[in-house]
Amino acid sequence: MGSTLVEKVFSSRCGTDIRAGEVVMAPVDAAMIHDITGPLAIRTFREMGGEHVFDPARVVMLFDHQVPADSIAAAENQAFMRRFAVEQGILNYDLREGVCHQVVLEKGKAAPGEIVIGSDSHTCMYGAAGAFATGVGSTDMGFALRFGALYFRVPETVRAIATGGFPERVGPKDLILAIVGDIGADGATYRAVEFGGEAISGMGMAGRMTLCNM
Repeated sequence: MGSTLVEKVFSSRCGTDIRAGEVVMAPVDAAMIHDITGPLAIRTFREMGGEHVFDPARVVMLFDHQVPADSIAAAENQAFMRRFAVEQGILNYDLREGVCHQVVLEKGKAAPGEIVIGSDSHTCMYGAAGAFATGVGSTDMGFALRFGALYFRVPETVRAIATGGFPERVGPKDLILAIVGDIGADGATYRAVEFGGEAISGMGMAGRMTLCNM
């Protein structure tokens, strides 16, 4: 029996044959935190006894949700994260580079075959680059920042095949909304989705990012 892309990624990163449904401790190739969820993840990292992040070069930090800071609390959170970045030697993209998921891909922080996590539900967008990418909560992110690994239950895969081409004024956003409409908002909960078919193979990166972002 063949393997899904997700099974291949986990098998490669864990060094053994991995199948959907297994619970594994897998290394994390990159971890993204932003101005909303980052402060809690950092505090969790501290509560776990963390002194140094697993690899500063593999932590992506930036601000994009409350920019410019719209309250004293938001400004204090950003200042807190800036201090942490300096202390840990993390390159902070701060508030002038763009939306977090766009920046991760533009800076080459997610690559084919990697496992990438982010403290945001749209982290799955990095699947456009062939990575396994998923959003995680602040507790999981704090653990990953310290240890560079995380427990995962390897997800089962849903295959979505789109044949034909796009008519005028119809694009990837319309396609993914149609798929969500067919299977429901919870139709792929804790599942990976593999997209295939001629409509997908002819799609550029911008379209793939749009598709995977949902």
